[in-house]
Amino acid sequence: MMRFGLVGTGYWARETHATALAAHPGAELVGVWGRSFERATGLADSFGAEAYRDVDEMFADVDAVAFAVPPDVQGELAVRAAARGCHLLLDKPVAFTSEAADRVVGAVDQAGVRSLVFFTSRYCAAQAEWLEQVQQEPGWNSGYVRKYASIFGPGSPYASSPWRRERGSLWDIGPHALSILLPALGPVTHVVADRGQGDTVTVVLHHESGAASTMSLSLTAPPGSQGSTWLLFGEDRQTSMPDATTTSVEAMGACISALTADQPGPWQHPCDVHFGREVVQILQAADEFLQRPLDDRVQSVTPAEGIRR
Repeated sequence: MMRFGLVGTGYWARETHATALAAHPGAELVGVWGRSFERATGLADSFGAEAYRDVDEMFADVDAVAFAVPPDVQGELAVRAAARGCHLLLDKPVAFTSEAADRVVGAVDQAGVRSLVFFTSRYCAAQAEWLEQVQQEPGWNSGYVRKYASIFGPGSPYASSPWRRERGSLWDIGPHALSILLPALGPVTHVVADRGQGDTVTVVLHHESGAASTMSLSLTAPPGSQGSTWLLFGEDRQTSMPDATTTSVEAMGACISALTADQPGPWQHPCDVHFGREVVQILQAADEFLQRPLDDRVQSVTPAEGIRR
């Protein structure tokens, strides 16, 4: 039984992380920490756990830590948790900069702990099975992900999320799109991007394999534009990712199962923090491109090296 601490007290922490941890046969939710001790106490009491005032004290008492906080907060605390010997169940994106993601990777590698990033589709059974089949069929030459949503309206649990308002769809939806495009088409070498209305962004990716893909993303789409499309194309075929057949809680349960599973030899997983860092590098490259004046957006950005002249 792996003992978990939970960092975060918001909607996602309660409805997904805490609920899944409490229901999982191989996990025990024993501690909760948040910036508000009152909220941490309320969440902990609901699940029979202990609220902590000191996050490092919680890290010392648990085997693993699940994170449901903004990426810039997560990156800093994940380094401290790994240094305490805690396995990490991270939310996406791992951080907002490659440097911050590097620090998490370094802490994980130095401590020898396990790490997973919760890219939801990678733990939904139907979508994971589809991706596995895609990876067994070579020759995919392009991909297209369009996901348009509206999350800031009345009643949305994410309406008051400051980091989503500031960073927008690129950083919120982009990780989900990349979690499919990267394993299907391979590493990304170049990025170009442009903005649309609201927080809408379109990102074109050139892959090491020679494939190209496009992500068109929005958190502020009007009702008539909302929806999602996930497509991959080959020379003589195309395929679309099926809709999820599991809830976010069930997907989180699958993620917890992966983190707690017995595995001979050094522990590894395709959605570990190293993959999480690769996603951050691409998002940062796209973000850097978008910071340029419109007339200067004539060259691509290489994720690992910055602007290519």
